[in-house]
Amino acid sequence: MIRLAKASDINNCLSITKACASNMVAQNIYQWNEHYPNKKAFVNDLERNELYVFENDNAIVGCITISTFMDAIYHPVKWLTSNANNIYIHRLAVHPKYQGNGFAQKLMDYAEDHAKKHSFDSIRLDTFSQNKRNLKFYEARGYRRLEDIYFPKQSAFPFYCYELVL
Repeated sequence: MIRLAKASDINNCLSITKACASNMVAQNIYQWNEHYPNKKAFVNDLERNELYVFENDNAIVGCITISTFMDAIYHPVKWLTSNANNIYIHRLAVHPKYQGNGFAQKLMDYAEDHAKKHSFDSIRLDTFSQNKRNLKFYEARGYRRLEDIYFPKQSAFPFYCYELVL
């Protein structure tokens, strides 16, 4: 079941993203670190009612942020649609011990259904250029790769912006 997160879910979300970060580092993918994702980001998501969790057998196994807020780093990007009516996906994570069960697909299905239901023009996101699994994941869903952005506190490598026009 996917539902809006509660304040009591934030530590679970942090635990999931830390486990994902450790798992990625073990694969030489330096996408997330001690700076990101952080509690402040999840608290902001929660306050805007944009943080969702995936529950399986009474355990929170994943999370996703579905936001209407356009971060400043995205302003220079030449998106496929105008900047008026879009959603942004952030912090999609499934705990490593639950990966491979289609839970990330279900979280993205939920986000895409949400966007269609509310008549958004597109879904936008970024993902780390060195995370080949993520690149394949979004491209298989029909997201189009656009420009690169950089998060120097996370990596010297770029993050790729993607957009799915609805």
